[in-house]
Amino acid sequence: MYTKTQQYKLFEDESSELSQFPANINEENFLDSVTKLKAFNSIDILRSNVQKLKNWLLSLSPDTPLYETNPDYLLNELQQIVEAQSLERAKYYAERLEKGITQVKTTLINDINLNRWKEYEDIHTDSLWIVDRRDSSGVHTAGYWGNFIPQIPQQMMKRYTKKGELVLDAFAGSGTTLIESQRLGRKGIGIELQSEVAQTARNLICTEPNVYNVLAEVVTGDSANIDFKVLLKQFNQKSAQLLILHPPYHDIIKFSDNPSDLSNAPSVESFLQMMSQVIKNASAVLDKGRYLIIVIGDKYSKGEWIPLGFYTMNEALKLGFSLKSTIVKNFEETTGKRSQKELWRYRALARGFYVFKHEYIFVLQKNRIKN
Repeated sequence: MYTKTQQYKLFEDESSELSQFPANINEENFLDSVTKLKAFNSIDILRSNVQKLKNWLLSLSPDTPLYETNPDYLLNELQQIVEAQSLERAKYYAERLEKGITQVKTTLINDINLNRWKEYEDIHTDSLWIVDRRDSSGVHTAGYWGNFIPQIPQQMMKRYTKKGELVLDAFAGSGTTLIESQRLGRKGIGIELQSEVAQTARNLICTEPNVYNVLAEVVTGDSANIDFKVLLKQFNQKSAQLLILHPPYHDIIKFSDNPSDLSNAPSVESFLQMMSQVIKNASAVLDKGRYLIIVIGDKYSKGEWIPLGFYTMNEALKLGFSLKSTIVKNFEETTGKRSQKELWRYRALARGFYVFKHEYIFVLQKNRIKN
């Protein structure tokens, strides 16, 4: 129960607070209004004025650019202020929103603004990826047997690079990584063993709009012995900030007759030796502290499951990398199994194994490379 004096005091405080808040919200005073939320001493008054901010945002088109974001992000942040159970918590959320609008907080390895971390709903942080279908937008194609889905290099570049940095793909294939690097404003260099495949990749990349005018080159060569330092120098680059490897899964698919092709390795042991040489050679130009991504699956041989992915990951560990994450990604079909689902199910039941439905994405960080 308030005394009459206390009631007058509350009324004066509320009137003072309300007089500082604009009657009409617009783009010019929105930020100032968010800042003023922190000065209110009544959670009811604070919520009432947050509603004014929300009403203005709701009057805008959802794709209206505002503080390099969109109304939906701002609305969600304001809603959290409204739902706060205490004045102190509401002011905390208001301060966080103010920082999200006025301050950029990033790390050394990407452009993610941590003051707006909720805005990045498209970036995966879980270790299980269920991808319904591959991205077929633009010039992306599934025609090359064994290429990987564009979502993988896209996610890795968003997490582990900044715009303008260099991504190196030692098994370029049809150019999936470079198409994505070009789209995201990252420089890209890919190495492809087969000259015809390399040319096909160049043709695809050239037809993808290069809105950031970044480097995107495919070089024909063997990643196990090419001099990467010399190669980068040819393109006026000193080092790479991300290394992506999507090698053949040993002999599951034969890509060529070239003995340097990992799909022609005579044994798992020789495959791993060749992979180790590629990792060691390519990582010589990878900056310390930056990331190596290996995308690979397992295989069957003579009725035995061969954990090729983990064997390959272990080769990187031997060279001085540290494992940051193991991601399991699903796949429903391969070219070889597309029309034989029932046959593979019968074989699995008859022979006691399980049909492959996944592959691995190993995220490793460069610490030191052993000689």
